[in-house]
Amino acid sequence: MSWTKVLAVEALSPGTRQVVKVGNRKILVLNHENQLYAVDNNCPHLKLPLKSGKITEDGAIVCTFHRSAFDLRTGEVQGWCAWPPGVGKVLSMVSPQKALPVFPIRVEEGSIWVDVQEE
Repeated sequence: MSWTKVLAVEALSPGTRQVVKVGNRKILVLNHENQLYAVDNNCPHLKLPLKSGKITEDGAIVCTFHRSAFDLRTGEVQGWCAWPPGVGKVLSMVSPQKALPVFPIRVEEGSIWVDVQEE
């Protein structure tokens, strides 16, 4: 495992998120309802940023560009390329469904740590 200290716990209050760089990856670290998550900041569809993605009631992050949705805990696809209507179906053929990479996260000594394996 390759644990990296990324933020102080105080830097990520509930409802906030930050993109941190770990090695060659940009990781989106979120505090959603006092639960910490670390996911790849790039949507698996077209590699567009997820930082502004909406979080749903059932714990998924939704890409603002094509509305693909991914479970924050597992990265599983909950919806693939639903936008824009009609065109979304064509865009979904550009890239097959792929899970969002998620990373183990822990809090230790007042800091948030993420385990990111290099690609």
